[in-house]
Amino acid sequence: MAVQPFSYGAPAEDTAGLPLALSIFADRGHLREELREDAEAAGFRIAEAGDVATLLEGDARPLGDVVLLDCPVVEGTQLAALARIDLRAATCGAHLIVSTTVAALDDVFACLDQSNPQILVEPSRAERVIALGRVLARVPNLRLRELSEADRLVLLRLTEQVGQIAERLERLESPSRGKGDGRESPFRFESPGSTFTPTGADGSERLVRATRPPLPDPRLIRRIIRQRQLRGRYFDGDLFADPAWDMLLDLTAARAEHTRVSVTSLCIASGVPPTTALRWIGQMTEAGLLQRVEDETDRRRAFITLSDQAADTMSRYFAELGAPAATLV
Repeated sequence: MAVQPFSYGAPAEDTAGLPLALSIFADRGHLREELREDAEAAGFRIAEAGDVATLLEGDARPLGDVVLLDCPVVEGTQLAALARIDLRAATCGAHLIVSTTVAALDDVFACLDQSNPQILVEPSRAERVIALGRVLARVPNLRLRELSEADRLVLLRLTEQVGQIAERLERLESPSRGKGDGRESPFRFESPGSTFTPTGADGSERLVRATRPPLPDPRLIRRIIRQRQLRGRYFDGDLFADPAWDMLLDLTAARAEHTRVSVTSLCIASGVPPTTALRWIGQMTEAGLLQRVEDETDRRRAFITLSDQAADTMSRYFAELGAPAATLV
């Protein structure tokens, strides 16, 4: 079913009462018009709309508060444009939303290392609209113009529904929480390997880190992964969806095998749609579980790996399971 342009009934404004400015860059003309429709319906003011090559014409024009960029393929022009828009967005604080394809994902991901963008993989129109909504939720001091009574009722219904969704998203997407606000991060993890041990004649304590157990046998982990995937043949995949754990398993096996994992490969390992997997990767990276590693020989490539602390924790987890782990899967 086609997604119709939506309306909140009032434009999103900054504290000065000015509509938020949005720029659109897409080579496909019909998509530019579709993005324009949805952005204007959401209350944004279109500052600029053009093809991707427009980004290479100079930096004199301001980007606006939000930038929508469609990049289904990455060639010479697109590569240069991505690198430029990423740096400009990071410098001016613009919110960058980039849509791409599975085939181009690794190249796009490698180019966007400055601005913390939202990356959408072959998104539907609804997914683009949701991405705009996520931006609105991040903009501080956002306000709406005076609403009519009919618009107020619509907004109340939207607020009730979106509020419920936001509470769930907040639990998934706020790993930094728990650091002083009384709420724990969904990605909080600790390694039990560090202890204070009395040393010296005066009984003073010194931090002594226990030796980390070796990484588990990658054959065992691959077996676990295969058996987890096997359930998808017989049950709805959403029933057992656990992308964070599936990605940790895949990266642990890769680390033990001394192989590197691309972002596309990790998205596949997660068992969820690529756009969803990218959100998980971003939050797990912020939480210190994963880290981005640039290719030393090719700046157009980047990989995802476990952080040292996450590798330490996975090693201790499997060591705690012990030899019987092989019989549990």
